[in-house]
Formats: sequence, C-alpha cells, structure tokens
Amino acid sequence: MSPVEILEQAAQKAFNAAERPAPDAVREACLEAENISRHSRESHGFDQLVGDWRLCFITGTKKTQKKAGPVMGAGRYLPKLASISLSYTPREQPAENSGEKFTAGTIANDIKFLGIHLSVSGPAKFLSPQNIMAFDFTRMAVRVYGVKLFDSFIRKGEASEAKFYQRKVGQQAFFAYFLICDTVLAARGRGGGLAVWAREPS
Repeated sequence: MSPVEILEQAAQKAFNAAERPAPDAVREACLEAENISRHSRESHGFDQLVGDWRLCFITGTKKTQKKAGPVMGAGRYLPKLASISLSYTPREQPAENSGEKFTAGTIANDIKFLGIHLSVSGPAKFLSPQNIMAFDFTRMAVRVYGVKLFDSFIRKGEASEAKFYQRKVGQQAFFAYFLICDTVLAARGRGGGLAVWAREPS
C-alpha cells in the first residue's frame, strides 16, 4: 500500500486492533508522506481543514520519543475511551497582521473522558503554500457531566489573542501538514512529533 493508503486505513481502523496497521508502519508512512509533500510542494487551503477531526495516532515530540525509547518511539494509537478532537472554523481576516500571507481562523481542541469535557480554543492562521497552521490556545472551558465549572481566558489569553495575527509564525505553536485529504490529516508539530487525525462524521 502507498503511504496515503496506510494512513487512511490507520484513521479508519484506529479502534480496531485486528485491522489497523502496526504503529511502526504508520510512523514510516508518515515519514514517507512528509518526504513526498516536501518535494511536491502541493498547496492546500484553509477550507480543506474546516470541520472536526478526531486524533487517532501520535508519536510524541522528539524529546519524549528519545526518553521513551522503542516503547513510544514508533508511536501509538489513542484509546477509544478518551476522545481528543480538533476543529477549525474560518473567521474574518484581521486588519493588522504580521505581513505573512495567511487565512485566519479559530482552533478548538476538545478532550472528553467519561463525564469530563475539557476544551481549549483560540485564534489560528493557515499559511499556504507551506501548509502550516499556527495557533494559540487562549481560552479554556471545563464541564463535568454537563455542568460548567470554568470558561474564561487563560495565560493572559485576552492580550495574547489580540496580538496573535501580528506575530510571525516562527514565534508560535504550529502544525506543518504533509497530508490533507477528505478523510485524514497528518502533520508534524513544532516539537517534532507526528500526528494523524480522522474526519468526524458530520
């Protein structure tokens, strides 16, 4: 199978241990797809990422991979019990920006485990043709069995959010996407880790 086919299968069968590809095969497919993307320089648009994506597979950052050794080094699938999803939505282009060519949006990362729902969100910007999504988590909401316990800015988030689009991507957290398809996303984070997401049913 091609790297794309392996990653599509990993996303579709992430919670089926009998049918999903082995972690080392997924990691190698990520590296191959990343290499192909680097040479092809195919450009994508923010609209292709809009929607909800469930995290299926991670390798951790380069630092954590080195510490974990072969146990974590190849990467691992996330358990079905804990749901971690990423969502992107478009927003109006800011009047003041860093001078980079980008499309503005928002990002939300939702973690659900049993009755606990943790959500962090904030501004995002997609740089094309680099296929880089820079972001900043500036707000957090916590709910337990539907009861809101917290919903506010975090880490001086209000001030940080106001200046987000004026900062260069090199100063921000980001995902460098090397695979953007209708059903699967794959990217390398700023810390060097790899991740694969599957599109959530609409």
